[in-house]
Order: sequence, then C-alpha cells, then structure tokens
Amino acid sequence: MQTQMFESFDGARLAWRELGEGRPVVLIHGYFSDADTNWIKYGTAAKLAAAGFRVIMPDLRAHGQSARPHEAAAYPPDALAMDAEALIEHLGLTDYDLGGYSLGARTTVRVLARGIAPRPRRVVLSGLGDEGVVDTGRRAGFFRRVLTQFGSFKHGDPEFMSQAFLKTTKGDPQALLGVLDTFVDTPEAEVAKIDLPVLVVGGAADDEVGSFEALAAMLPRGRFVEIPGNHMSAVTRAELGDAIVSFLTA
Repeated sequence: MQTQMFESFDGARLAWRELGEGRPVVLIHGYFSDADTNWIKYGTAAKLAAAGFRVIMPDLRAHGQSARPHEAAAYPPDALAMDAEALIEHLGLTDYDLGGYSLGARTTVRVLARGIAPRPRRVVLSGLGDEGVVDTGRRAGFFRRVLTQFGSFKHGDPEFMSQAFLKTTKGDPQALLGVLDTFVDTPEAEVAKIDLPVLVVGGAADDEVGSFEALAAMLPRGRFVEIPGNHMSAVTRAELGDAIVSFLTA
C-alpha cells in the first residue's frame, strides 16, 4: 500500500493509505497509534476490502507518517476533526462510511457534531464509551502524565502500558502533547442529534473510556456489540473486523 499525502486545513502535510476498491469507508486510528497498527496489521482493513470496500486510513497529525509539528498553533480545538473533513473533501467523497477507534472514534463524533455535509451513510465508534465523548478531561490528564513523565513509569503503574505502546510506535511526545489541546467535549444533547445508524463496539474488559452501552443509548440509532479484549487488545481482535463488516454490509 502506497502512502499518499495531502495538505490539511492549515497546510500540514498528512498521510493516508488505502486498501481495496468499492464503497469508501474512512477509518481513523487511536492516540499514540497509526493506520498500520490499528487497521492493517491485525487484518481489519483486509476484511473490509474483501467485503467490497475501499478502506481509507489516515495517520492523524503528530502520528505515523503525518507531520509532527511542535508549535502550539498547529493544535487548535477540533484540529483532528478538521483534518478528517479536509481529507474527505480532498478525496471528493460524497457517499461513504466513517468510523474510528478510541481517539479516532471521538474524532468521528466531532466531525458529525460539527455538521459535515454530505454526512456518512453509517458510522462506527469502536473503543469509545460515554466518558470519552462527553468528558475528555480525565483521559487527557492521564496521557499528559504519560508524555510529560515519559520513561519514568514501571511495570504495574497505570501508565506503563501506554508508555510501552508509545515506544513501539516511536511517537513524538512533544507533538503528541499538542494533540491533547485539540480535545473538545460533545454534550449528550449534541450526541443525541446524530440520527445516523451507529455501531458502538468495544472490548468486554475495556474500562478506560466509560460505558459503551450508555454511549449507544445516547444515539437515536445506536447499537452496541461487545467483543473480547481490553482497550489495548480489542483493536487487535478478529472480532472487531467481523463486527464492522457485518454492520456496514447489513
């Protein structure tokens, strides 16, 4: 898969990759991760491509092969949502599906709350519960500790696994700190206005982002599917791809 580049709303050069042909589905990865780690490595993209989808997978700013600016001006509120909107516009997508994992799912919510037009046909929110949407502060604080005290956490510390994951993805702590400043809460009343078919999917042992069931209940056409795993491992499970394919092809 060739990495392609585009210029986002502020001129930042961001990367995306594609697999398959057919109906476009844009999938956005989680914090500290990248398109390859979330969607390609464990087979989710391949399953969607086999089901007849053109899978479009951006690297968020400060992640993967995208630009990693250090200037505070590069991280205004909703910057990630604006990046997703810029990619959709760049590709000329008008009839498409949209989703993400964790931060990518929250970014999807922000795109919808901001009123993108045309809207996607269907939406996938994976690895995201109610707290991760309506109150981003606790998670932001957690990650700020990981980044500002990077390298200090030992096995058994709550921050240790995130620190270890960041080492494997070779993330840039300074750029990733900027991403925290882009977080915007979405009030429950705004979530309730998302009247599209939405799949909420999360790991049975994932207790990091709030309640998946509560998020699904906020959405007029939301439904929850549980898969094995915790927040770190659910994205690696074959069941995630199966659930997304089943939902998007129904």
